[in-house]
Amino acid sequence: MDTTPDILRLKGIEKAAVLFLCLQEEQGSSLMAELDDEDIHALTSTMSTLGTIPAAAVEQVIQEFTAAVQSGGIIGSVDAAQRILTGLLTDSAVSDGLAGDDQPQRNAQVWDSFSSLNDQVIANHLRGEMDQTVAAILTHVRPQVAARTLPHFGQERMVAITRRMISIEPLPREMLRDIEEWISSELLSSAVKSAGSDTHQRMADVFNKMDQSVFEDLSRELEACVPQAFQQIKQKMFVFDDLARFSDASLQRISRSCEGNTLALALRGAKKHVRDAFLNVTTQRAREILQGEIEAMGPVRARDARDAQAQIIDITLELLRLELIHQPSDEDEMI
Repeated sequence: MDTTPDILRLKGIEKAAVLFLCLQEEQGSSLMAELDDEDIHALTSTMSTLGTIPAAAVEQVIQEFTAAVQSGGIIGSVDAAQRILTGLLTDSAVSDGLAGDDQPQRNAQVWDSFSSLNDQVIANHLRGEMDQTVAAILTHVRPQVAARTLPHFGQERMVAITRRMISIEPLPREMLRDIEEWISSELLSSAVKSAGSDTHQRMADVFNKMDQSVFEDLSRELEACVPQAFQQIKQKMFVFDDLARFSDASLQRISRSCEGNTLALALRGAKKHVRDAFLNVTTQRAREILQGEIEAMGPVRARDARDAQAQIIDITLELLRLELIHQPSDEDEMI
């Protein structure tokens, strides 16, 4: 015959379940709300399979808990909390509950750092991940960051990811912790390594907006003092002349996106091969109208033509970002 006291046969999680079952429904619900999903699942699962616990064992659990609370007064400390919780919850639950006040802060710093990355950089890092993983991550970044990042995946995949974001359930604590660790060790460290490349892209964007005469004067100085870095930046630059390399379909889309006389003004100051590239993709009627607009302008200020070209570059970059057009590669060159 087994003479072991009933309380000694109860595991830590089972003792916690006994205490919860002794509480009134409102009190138990309020206390349960303070726990995370993993502990709630463990407790409710144990409560549903606990079976009949003798009154003597229940009384012993309550007495043990009361004695733990009463011993040493109510001085709040990690040691005191450890003494009270030990034996009531599993060791992992105790250690997780006492992980330290700085854990939420560290987690918040991971997401803040990740959210501060450029949306294109975030999309590039996540592009190879499963839609469910991308959805889980984008539900934890700032809403404006998620809004800017989603279009980089293209229409079809953006819809798939968004659907998962809408129906996603709260992640288990361990899974969320694994994602945060992956972001911290892989994505953020990779972003730091590529910071130099990002700087070059930002400078390329600056030079794209710069007055051509100013850029030419600056180029001579930069080629002399930082030739290697400046060459890398120039490779990232996108100028109006580059449009001549785009496909007919892309040029048609760009043309349709221009408002007013922007295209005519830009072509008025463009090189002949760029102007011909745009004119050759239009219908005969549209070509005649566009040529008429260009000729009717007469002489125009170079600055106005450059401003119009800059607007078209912005339109082109936005269409590229939305993947409505595609930038030609060296393999697309005709020989």
